[in-house]
Amino acid sequence: MENCTARYLIFFQYLGTKYSGVMKTPPHQLTLGVQNYLETALQKLRLENEASLYISSRTDAGVHALCNSAHVDIQRRSGKPPFSGKVLTEALNFHLKPEPISVIGAYRVREAFHARYRALSRTYTYRLVTGFTHHAQLPVMERNLCWSLRDTELDTRAIQEAASSLLGTHDFSTFRALSSETPFKSPVKTLLRAQLQPGQESFAQRHFNRNLQFWELTFKSPSFLYKQVRRMTGALVAVGQGRLSLSQLQELLEVRDSLAYPKNMCAPPTGLFLTRVEYEDSDLSLDT
Repeated sequence: MENCTARYLIFFQYLGTKYSGVMKTPPHQLTLGVQNYLETALQKLRLENEASLYISSRTDAGVHALCNSAHVDIQRRSGKPPFSGKVLTEALNFHLKPEPISVIGAYRVREAFHARYRALSRTYTYRLVTGFTHHAQLPVMERNLCWSLRDTELDTRAIQEAASSLLGTHDFSTFRALSSETPFKSPVKTLLRAQLQPGQESFAQRHFNRNLQFWELTFKSPSFLYKQVRRMTGALVAVGQGRLSLSQLQELLEVRDSLAYPKNMCAPPTGLFLTRVEYEDSDLSLDT
């Protein structure tokens, strides 16, 4: 039997606190990316090829994912049939221990499938917390999973009104951070969802500090610019704190200049979660 190469779409999640981001870094770097650990787990499957992941959605250091995705080509040794999605998922999770990274599903996909370009949309949720005056009043298990806005009262109606003004297709140049790849990407994006909702009461909140109030800002778009979600979140929080008016937010959007974005307003990475990457059902319809 000839060697058979199969392409898989892999969904995975991770706590981003200890990683340099999702993307692969040089092996000599002190802090590695999530991709480094996933590819190491793949190589432990004794493959014929050097399996390289193609990540759908980039996340930076400290940013988490409940669901990111990537595709990979896997060539098994002669005589070995392709992995089923279930077997591949279980094998990768075995080799990922004890890292806070987990593969939540794997699907055989067509040879031409691309995890990044076939994605229909990405959804990000940013977690905020208010209702405390001192760092020690926040449960330790939440400290890397939210933006701690102590001594803060938020005008949630103003935030929602401001978020709604960002919906639709705009040039979001002001809300992207400059990077080496920025000049080659169109700043025009379509925001399909921008919504503020109260977060559900957590176990730690119920048993540790009932004064805490969690909030979730959710954004959905086919794609985002570099740090767009964190910049939008920072601006919306500033509106909720009364530091930025709705008209000033509109001016930032209309000026279309990254350098016009106020310094020190960008939200920190700790509260940001990539929560969903969507595809056509037909992309996942191959027999696994």
